[in-house]
Amino acid sequence: MAVDFKEFERRMGKALDHLQDEFDAVRAGRANAKVLDRISVEYYGSETPLNGVATISSPDARTLVISPWDTKLLKDIAKAIQMSDLGINPQNDGRVIRLTFPQLTEERRKELAKQVKKYGEDAKVAMRNIRRDGMDYVKKLKKNSEITEDDQKKAEKDLQTLLDKYIKKVDDALAAKEKELMAI
Repeated sequence: MAVDFKEFERRMGKALDHLQDEFDAVRAGRANAKVLDRISVEYYGSETPLNGVATISSPDARTLVISPWDTKLLKDIAKAIQMSDLGINPQNDGRVIRLTFPQLTEERRKELAKQVKKYGEDAKVAMRNIRRDGMDYVKKLKKNSEITEDDQKKAEKDLQTLLDKYIKKVDDALAAKEKELMAI
């Protein structure tokens, strides 16, 4: 009997998607609206994502323009951006907020590369934990005599193969992001 690992593969896929979201939020010298995805402002009593209260556009490679639908939000949006870890000062002209992304210094690139490596390690740890859950599941099946010892060994090998496949995807994504960060 083959053990079904679809659930564990789905969870590893979600961990990989989360890693990609983390990578997208790291700016690499270019203006990317994704860096604002984590920023939210209070709007009618509830925390609302920035893209839910404003239009975000990029007129050039180093600038983002945030046009709130309600100009009363300008101060709140500027404050939220200043409180975030973006390290960019918003410029409020009374109608829109401009974010100008400076050229990254070598030191900042290395800092960001370290941060990206940490995200990659976190994703690998999450995937190893998912593998551990899968191993526990296989052991439970064996204990309940639902699978044979040979099936257990094959299932554990299959789980390891699945983990190796996803770890390689993490390494590939990490290498691509580091290359993007180090490009001038």
